Amino acid sequence: MADRYPDFATLAAAHDHDKDYRITVQDRGTRVAILAPHGGTIEPETASIARAVAGDDLSFYLFEALRAGAHGDYHITSHRFDDPRALALVAGADTSIAIHGRKDDGTDTVWLGGRDETLRDAVGDALRAAGFGAALNTALPGVHPSNICNRTRSGAGVQLELPRSLRRNLAEDGRMMARFSTALRAAISAAGLDGDAATRRV
Repeated sequence: MADRYPDFATLAAAHDHDKDYRITVQDRGTRVAILAPHGGTIEPETASIARAVAGDDLSFYLFEALRAGAHGDYHITSHRFDDPRALALVAGADTSIAIHGRKDDGTDTVWLGGRDETLRDAVGDALRAAGFGAALNTALPGVHPSNICNRTRSGAGVQLELPRSLRRNLAEDGRMMARFSTALRAAISAAGLDGDAATRRV
């Protein structure tokens, strides 16, 4: 189903914040921002996964639809997702990791995309080392310059597409969620992206 709204302003004009949707932002000044632009009833569990990855120290942004409905009712495609709060957060970060959901296809493989190839590859390596499947995403590559994950200071970020079955398992299994989030945190470290934006490497 096609998106009902072409941009965030149109969606916000038609729906009530905290009734129809909720936005949560924590700007902790880190080099990496964790995003879930399609949380809540749009792509279930993506917001909780993003929050687990962010933990107590990474910046994050969550958009969560609170009402049931067709996927397109609250879904704004990533290269049109322009909530000013999300744009401000990613503009202050060197890169980002956006958590998305996709339909099941018989595997639990995480699809890897985005323009930050260094971090993308580090994420893939870390996920596989932790026992998760990960492969480059050819169907939803996430390389559009206007994709919210790529609206960072570097013009690049990472987009992860998780199948519904994996998201459900992560939500129901705390140990698996910890293993997944720890893997992504390890990838951030492996890519040299620890620390805050003020002390980033030049």
